[in-house]
Amino acid sequence: MKDISSSADAASSIRRMFIRDLVLDAAIGVYAHEHDRTQRIRINLDLAIEEDVVNPVSRQFSRPGVGRDDLARVVDYEKIVNDTRATVASGHVQLVETLAERVAELCLTDPRVILVRVRVEKLDVFPDAASAGVEIERRR
Repeated sequence: MKDISSSADAASSIRRMFIRDLVLDAAIGVYAHEHDRTQRIRINLDLAIEEDVVNPVSRQFSRPGVGRDDLARVVDYEKIVNDTRATVASGHVQLVETLAERVAELCLTDPRVILVRVRVEKLDVFPDAASAGVEIERRR
């Protein structure tokens, strides 16, 4: 198995894609007072993506380069954001852990994504804390 660090890695042909500080209103929470309103959450995503490094003509591995300037050859971050928005909007979730797992699953539906780190934070839980939440990491 390839070593997957927290940054891009040329030796392992790993590209990192990230979404930072996506703030959404979510129907989330265990307690009764959380069931009749939405809360602000912040989502951060970090995806490790296996580069397409096989030369289609020679079938040899090659150094990742610029490649085709074509959206189809990369993981589309707009699709990831839109799918995340749809997941958050799909209904009430009790736990930030559950929401993080659902977002991780949607990121891993693209076979090029080999690892995803998801952080979900509730922003207005405690007046004396910036946030409360969870971070998970899942591998293919």
